[in-house]
Amino acid sequence: MPKVTFLPANETFEFESGKLPYKGHGLPESLLDVAMNFGFHLEHACGGSCACTTCHVVAKQGVNNLSEMEDDEMDRVEQAADFQLNSRLGCQAVVKGDVTVVIPDWNRNYVSEGH
Repeated sequence: MPKVTFLPANETFEFESGKLPYKGHGLPESLLDVAMNFGFHLEHACGGSCACTTCHVVAKQGVNNLSEMEDDEMDRVEQAADFQLNSRLGCQAVVKGDVTVVIPDWNRNYVSEGH
């Protein structure tokens, strides 16, 4: 069962592949879909349609446990602030195994997170 850890919140969620109810934002079993299923806030202004960079994350561990990046995601994520080698869009990166991602400081919306 894949585990996804979101930093700096240090929250980990485990799910059974193929059994996660699809929440309708991003690709099924994407980082955004996992976050939404467990009530974890990952910003997604465009509704997960790969039209913005608000769900930008950086894979710190398990980058090979994410789906390969498609051209649309690459074109978009390269525009994200603080783009890094392992940058991904949470709405497009489908989880295949254990992964740890960091939500960049600039991308945390403390108002919508209740802080």
